[in-house]
Amino acid sequence: MRILGIDPGTAIVGYGVIDYEKGKFHVVDYGCIYTEKDLPMEDRLVKVHEELSSLIQKYQPEEMAVEELFYFKNNKTVISVGQARGVIVLTGRLHGLQIHSYTPLQVKMGITGYGRAEKKQIQQMVQRFLGLSEIPKPDDAADALAIAINHIHTKTSALLQIDTVCLKKLPKGTEKLSVQEYRELFLKK
Repeated sequence: MRILGIDPGTAIVGYGVIDYEKGKFHVVDYGCIYTEKDLPMEDRLVKVHEELSSLIQKYQPEEMAVEELFYFKNNKTVISVGQARGVIVLTGRLHGLQIHSYTPLQVKMGITGYGRAEKKQIQQMVQRFLGLSEIPKPDDAADALAIAINHIHTKTSALLQIDTVCLKKLPKGTEKLSVQEYRELFLKK
């Protein structure tokens, strides 16, 4: 599966593209979309949309994971970042992507297992998970990779839980199921 992780912002939008196959992570690309602070907000949002569209067309991810906004002390900041996040989600949806949102706490827990982990700890875990020789730079790109990794962990652990629940419902001696039988077994309460 190929996941596009996004760390939303107005000046900097971090992105990370990760493939996950057979239990292994592979970094496809990561970086940032930058907008100039002198541009009107409308033009900055257009630039985010256009560059994100190009990335989606280039890498063809299956899903997009985006960080939720958290409380800012500056109301003006939260509004502008909220606008950028809206453009990001819309862009992903226009390209047919499934969109998944995670709070900063969920990402910290998913990467380090600790909700109060510091940025440096998260970056070190991203480096370790992806087998990189150094911590990804800039920070926004590392955050986007963390969001993508968290989504993969969330998705794969949910699939394992579903399989475990279904296996417990199987009659003894059952070796194979058709897709229809599996679906019916899963939907049984």
